[in-house]
Amino acid sequence: MPIIVSEIKLNPGEPKEKAFEKAFSVLKIKPSEANSVSVSKISVDARKKENVFLVYSVAVSCENEERIAAGAKAKNVVLRKISPAEIPVLKMPPKLRPVIIGFGPAGMFAGLYLARAGANPIVFERGAKVEERTSAVENYWKGGVLNERANVQFGEGGAGTFSDGKLTTRINDPRCDFIIEELQKHGAPEEILSKAKPHIGTDMLREVVKNIREEIISLGGEIRFLTKVDDIDIKNGKIVSVSAEGMEFPAENVIIAAGHSARDTFAMLKEKGVLMEAKPFSVGVRIEHLQSDINRAQYGDFAENPALWAAEYQLSYHVGDRCAYTFCMCPGGYVVPSADREDAVVTNGMSCFARDGKNANSALVCSVSAEDFGGDPFKAMAFQHEIERKAFEMGGGKKAPAQTVGAFLKGGVSRFGKVEPSYARGVEDKKLAELFPEEITSVLKTGLSALDRKLHGFADPEAVLTGPETRTSSPVRIVRNGETLEAIGIEGLYPCAEGAGYAGGIMSAAADGIRCAEKVLEKLM
Repeated sequence: MPIIVSEIKLNPGEPKEKAFEKAFSVLKIKPSEANSVSVSKISVDARKKENVFLVYSVAVSCENEERIAAGAKAKNVVLRKISPAEIPVLKMPPKLRPVIIGFGPAGMFAGLYLARAGANPIVFERGAKVEERTSAVENYWKGGVLNERANVQFGEGGAGTFSDGKLTTRINDPRCDFIIEELQKHGAPEEILSKAKPHIGTDMLREVVKNIREEIISLGGEIRFLTKVDDIDIKNGKIVSVSAEGMEFPAENVIIAAGHSARDTFAMLKEKGVLMEAKPFSVGVRIEHLQSDINRAQYGDFAENPALWAAEYQLSYHVGDRCAYTFCMCPGGYVVPSADREDAVVTNGMSCFARDGKNANSALVCSVSAEDFGGDPFKAMAFQHEIERKAFEMGGGKKAPAQTVGAFLKGGVSRFGKVEPSYARGVEDKKLAELFPEEITSVLKTGLSALDRKLHGFADPEAVLTGPETRTSSPVRIVRNGETLEAIGIEGLYPCAEGAGYAGGIMSAAADGIRCAEKVLEKLM
């Protein structure tokens, strides 16, 4: 139960030991009285561009912690209770192994939890393991043929494997501490334990997911790659089996963590009478700036200070009932081809751990609501695909449609120069207004100008817009019981995480995977 001393400000470049000294001073103890001291969290305070600080929270363990914390009489001093995650262990493996459909963050952590409990889960993943997947994706990016079984959307680690590996989340869930610690134990950099906005980067994330896979297998779990679940059998309101690649597997507990792009899986579930509804999502483009310009806008004269990391932003602006906002910002990253079928163009953002690419990019999107599609999730999915298909045609079957911000706002020819588009398969100068309904285009244009007032240079005429960004989140919610987490009316089926409409990002998806695994384990105990 360490003492946390927060709000310790240092100038960029000052050593962390100075933060430790300030923490000891606040607690009124000598360094020799501490059993341990470490950085609990670090962030950048750049609200005043002329006076940028690094802000530390320091964890101190010592004798008589409650007395010392109370004696400090400071608002920035708290005791943090650490409750290690305790996974109950079964006396013997279940007769029917728990089934997990999908091996993204939710499936991975559900699998890890159940494997440590001795439940010997079996995972079906339609895509390839990360080594094969990486090779197929890189071939596609270089202009090769898309592999519909090994791409950015499908395969080990889910869509997050080819992303920035962000670990920020708005959920307040104690499972998040466990997830962060496990990611670090499986190969993520140690700094994710302390950074206020941690990330792993696609390069390191690929190794992490492989290591989690290997632990699950070592504990008795099984992972079948390139194995798509084609059917589930439900009798008398209960799961009795799943079918995959022509093979039938008896099952009574199935966690479906299929991801937001498993449109055919949603269609299969609809045929089985699984209750689904439309949920809000967003569509738009990726916007690219020079990272040096973003650093200057955020850090001012401190922009080139080596103690500061690549600057980020998160912006939003309401336009009537809709919202223009940025999402999945990738400092020093790349706009990547992310289609999962041949007749589509889909974009996403990715960066490596170092975030040392020349450009910054993020999604710039407009919100759409369930009401836009009459509450029908399949109309929403059709809307997504129509945009993706149109982009495929606009790009000539290979490239992505793109414009400079100046051309998008005022017309004319795009002259790509200052900001070089990073989309690996190349871009075509096309009018992005022709890609979206007029209302969405209008919101994006209004948003660009409004967000520029929040972040100077955001609407730089030479910034680049590449489209479309359509997979911000699932347009589907599989309705589940709030207490048991089972699909309404179907015992043993656990809709999980982003694809089912209950998460948005690595952390919240992993947490929901654990939450569903806990419910399964309760049944098996």
